[in-house]
Amino acid sequence: MIEERLTPDYIFEASWEVCNKVGGIYTVLSTRAKTLQETFPDRVVFIGPDFWQDKENPLFVEDRNFWADWRREAARESIGVRIGRWQVPGKPLVVLVDFKPYFARKNDIYGTLWTEYQVDSLHAYGDYDEASMFSFAAGRVVQSFYNYFLDETKRVVYQAHEWMTGLGALYLQRFVPAIATIFTTHATTIGRSIAGNGKPLYDYLWAYNGTQMAEELNVQSKHSIERQTAHYVDCFTTVSEVTARECEELLDKRVDVVLPNGFEMDFVPKGVSFVNRRRKARQRIFEVASALMGTHFDADTMIVGTSGRYEWKNKGIDVFTEALCRTLHNSSLSRQVLALIEVPAWQSGPREDLQERLKAMEKQPTSLTREGLSNRLPNPFVTHKLYEPGCDMVTQMLYRHGVSNRESARVKIMFVPCYLDGADGIFNMPYYDLLLGLDLTVYPSYYEPWGYTPLESLAFRVPCITTTLAGFGMWANEQKAAQNKDADECFLDEDGVEVVQRSDYNYDEVAERISNEIIGFANLDSKAVEQARKAARQLAEKAQWRYFIDYYYEAYDIALRNARERFLRLEIRD
Repeated sequence: MIEERLTPDYIFEASWEVCNKVGGIYTVLSTRAKTLQETFPDRVVFIGPDFWQDKENPLFVEDRNFWADWRREAARESIGVRIGRWQVPGKPLVVLVDFKPYFARKNDIYGTLWTEYQVDSLHAYGDYDEASMFSFAAGRVVQSFYNYFLDETKRVVYQAHEWMTGLGALYLQRFVPAIATIFTTHATTIGRSIAGNGKPLYDYLWAYNGTQMAEELNVQSKHSIERQTAHYVDCFTTVSEVTARECEELLDKRVDVVLPNGFEMDFVPKGVSFVNRRRKARQRIFEVASALMGTHFDADTMIVGTSGRYEWKNKGIDVFTEALCRTLHNSSLSRQVLALIEVPAWQSGPREDLQERLKAMEKQPTSLTREGLSNRLPNPFVTHKLYEPGCDMVTQMLYRHGVSNRESARVKIMFVPCYLDGADGIFNMPYYDLLLGLDLTVYPSYYEPWGYTPLESLAFRVPCITTTLAGFGMWANEQKAAQNKDADECFLDEDGVEVVQRSDYNYDEVAERISNEIIGFANLDSKAVEQARKAARQLAEKAQWRYFIDYYYEAYDIALRNARERFLRLEIRD
């Protein structure tokens, strides 16, 4: 007889990225919130750091009447919180916690962590202390809430995301053992460090000792909290089979469940709105490129782009830029290509000369003809002022390849080194709005546990190229294989996504293939392009949260059962 799954009465999720848009985990949580809120209305509570005490947070609306009695009780326990709604679909409840007061107790907290769980914080530096104090504060928030509202008759799950919240999960295991704990690593600290330091990760994964490599790469403390949390929690999870293998080898712990990252299609405009916003995005991209490069762009110019964190090798920015440089003057291109590299870098703001030219174009749009734009701006491939362009990897590769964005180049490259938040000073459009204007995206990652950017691209009907080293790329190939067992590789014109085979040592092969795919896609007729766009959307629809949420229910069941057994053992011992 199959036992019915245990489901929680309350779910708490702690992350550094709750109401704090800094990375991919923000997208995981914010897009999944609506699906959980529909099933657990106001019983899903997200906990994040309160960075906005003295200024308005556009992602958070406080409600001082909600749980007001508990908030006062928490204050008596020296726990400072603000309670409100996250301004994302589903409007879930959020508790933002002030973690700064705990710095005074840092040494005692770390000492207990070593005694109880053998977590090495001795080598901590950088953001370790800040994240750990937030994690401790989040644990105290849940402990206070549980003691005020709940008891052992309620099934409660606490899900901690990334090493930054591991301390809170261990705290709750010790002080509120009835709460079931889940730890999700979205990317291991040591795996990312090995890849980011130019060491071959995949061919030698079996031979690496995670703790030894953490010492070599100076990430001992982050690795330690991540490893020990994975071993002690009731359910250990990650986001893809790629990272599951990594966890088993580098953290010495097999994951209990893989939780693939889904998407909420409500983010994507429909119908006339989609068409109008796509046209507006393309117009703005062409305006900026024309002003920067002194070049006219025809309406049928193909726009290709990449985006994400500025991880030169891990995100494949290196191989994408190399592929573009190999395609610069290729005579087989049937139309012009404009490439965007959208990765935030160390910059001091928008270029004033570019802003002035854009303003002039707005005032006299007809006067700036092809001849009037013939004067390129200096460094006609970067939109914002870099603090140290001589040390910037994108600009240095462009310099080495002699990229000047002259009229004769079939491919022109524009480096956008800023967050596209709608107020960057040049585009002044959010990332998703600009994504609508692209024809093709390329995310040739070397280290990518899942890969939200390719999934988002497909959802917005923009075909993309990714790799077999991205969790999403593996999933896409699995979907193709499920339809046709003889096919284990996705292709742009058929599936809306191309999954390129990537390994530790085939950089040149990947660069050449991406170059060829860009040329091939540019040469497709309109019917084939529309088929690729349709296929992209259809594949993205299979990755919606309503299909992936069941993996979370499996994790809840495992965590609750293990917590129940652990709690009973503790009761017997006492």
